[in-house]
Amino acid sequence: MADPNAVEDDWLLEEDDDDKQTALAAPDQRQWRVLIVDDDQDVHAVTRLALRNVSFKGRELELFSAYSGREAFDILRDTPDIALVLLDVVMETDDAGLLLARRIREELHNSIVRVVLRTGQPGQAPEQRVIIEYDINDYKAKTELTTQKLFTTVISALRAYESLNMLERSRIGLGKILAGATNLYQIHSLREFASGVLNQVSAILDVGADGVLCLMQVDTGDATVVAATGNYAPLAENESMPHEHTLWPAIAKAFAEKKSQFEHPANVLYIHTQENRDVAISVTPPWPLAQIQRDLLEVFCERIAAAFDNLYMFGQLRKAQEATVVALADLAEFRDGCTGGHVRRVQRLSSAIAARMKERGIDDPQLTTQLVDMIGLASILHDVGKVATPDHILLKPGPHTEEERALMQTHAAVGRSVLERAAHMVDGVSYLHYGAEIAGAHHEHYDGQGYPNGLKGKDIPLSARIVAVVDVFDSLLHERPYKEPWPYPDVMSYITARRGTRVRSGRGGCAAGSDRARPETGHGRNQQTQLRVSGCGGRAAPARPISPILTAA
Repeated sequence: MADPNAVEDDWLLEEDDDDKQTALAAPDQRQWRVLIVDDDQDVHAVTRLALRNVSFKGRELELFSAYSGREAFDILRDTPDIALVLLDVVMETDDAGLLLARRIREELHNSIVRVVLRTGQPGQAPEQRVIIEYDINDYKAKTELTTQKLFTTVISALRAYESLNMLERSRIGLGKILAGATNLYQIHSLREFASGVLNQVSAILDVGADGVLCLMQVDTGDATVVAATGNYAPLAENESMPHEHTLWPAIAKAFAEKKSQFEHPANVLYIHTQENRDVAISVTPPWPLAQIQRDLLEVFCERIAAAFDNLYMFGQLRKAQEATVVALADLAEFRDGCTGGHVRRVQRLSSAIAARMKERGIDDPQLTTQLVDMIGLASILHDVGKVATPDHILLKPGPHTEEERALMQTHAAVGRSVLERAAHMVDGVSYLHYGAEIAGAHHEHYDGQGYPNGLKGKDIPLSARIVAVVDVFDSLLHERPYKEPWPYPDVMSYITARRGTRVRSGRGGCAAGSDRARPETGHGRNQQTQLRVSGCGGRAAPARPISPILTAA
């Protein structure tokens, strides 16, 4: 008579051969982790022998051993992804296994791992009571666990674990999609947005952040690398995706066929937006993507497409706002004969100074992310109140009388009033809010001797303090209707000499008097951040350090 256990072993080997074929079709380096918990060394040895050739879906078993409930708890706490626990009931105490089963669920909050109780004394822990009172998944007497039944028990448990694990990953993945999409809507820079997308994809897949996001250029057929992370980070330095790169064939195929490509190791997510832009995201996880992961990524792609379109519309809205603001500023500057040049330079310098102050950790509660983001656009409106200044005063080549100076100075209050009314029409803090601050206070002096309200020190809004310095700097450096441009050393000497007291402006937005006198020469330079400032009428001043201006601000 043939040995039934031998038949069972043959069956196990045949099943193993089938699984090896599956492994060749879909290679996966991960293993199913199984924890054997028993105080009997022989039970560990027999169990390992029975499971030595078992594999499921091309993945072999990785067996862990624990000889007490306390040791098993530590392993479960410190080792992720244990799929199955083969658990003895009686070990260091009569109910050590039952206590561990409860701790797994209640203390480790692990509801996915499958727990199979194995007992040599079934009468000591009756099956019905144990099944009802403890969250376990099967109950077996050690005497009934032949090789075949152990195999069946293990495979059933792994199949259930896989399903539950996929459901849990789906839940977590959907949560990350919702949270990630919400965060992405708040990112305004395309490259920051793209980096955020790559990080979210990596989080959904639960793998390292190795990925590339490309944007197809319709006119050239090339793919622009918008962002790259992990091992592909050097690609971000390229203007376009190199055609010789190993990822390019899959990316090109996705663009050509207009659909995602899942060809391990290169997986490419194809996204087509309503604005008719084609986007490809390539990731290379260490194992083939499961169907549920593909489905999650497709859902995420739909959210990304909407976010891309919103980002584009936000950019267009931002450009429309900037164009409107520039047009208003042009109206104010049109009579100066230097249309747009001054305000554009003030915009760039104000943004650079605010960003640099933020980098340096300047301690000022007004130095918020909103201010850094909006001060450039808001600064364009600093002299919008000049529309109310009569031509004979604004364009007068000689010195102003006291009455004319008083009329000239009203442009600050006029500008603030106009912009405050506009700001009240918009919810929250907008560039109009900062524009009103700047227009109304950029002629205030740190020593309280400025106008229109004689504000002193930090009572002057930070936005206005920054623009005040930039306004004087640029006005002195470039030609105006009432003055010739000053040499850069003289400009810096003038500003540095008035640091901490005032940055005096004798002609509305200009610190120079009508006599065109040069201040004393000599200045200090801190050779740090450089910013090129273009002059009126196409003239350009050389690259100059802005650090002394930071100090003056």
